[in-house]
Amino acid sequence: MMQHQVSIQARFRPEMLERVLRVVRHRGFQVCAMNMGHAGNSDNVNIELTVASQRPVDLLSSQLSKLMDVACVEIQQHTSQQIRA
Repeated sequence: MMQHQVSIQARFRPEMLERVLRVVRHRGFQVCAMNMGHAGNSDNVNIELTVASQRPVDLLSSQLSKLMDVACVEIQQHTSQQIRA
């Protein structure tokens, strides 16, 4: 499987993280690492995900950007590292 790093900026809501993780799972990606923190003094959060899948990461990015509280989705890095499932 290929690993990809995805950066998400979103408005903080209690259910927002749950929605993001549900989309990741439904699109056939596995979360390898996750980091989340507040963005300054605002109600926004930054989520850094490292995901793995055989599928193109663009499929995940386009679906995440459709979520209501998500402001921005960026693919940070295409990692050529292969991992075993």
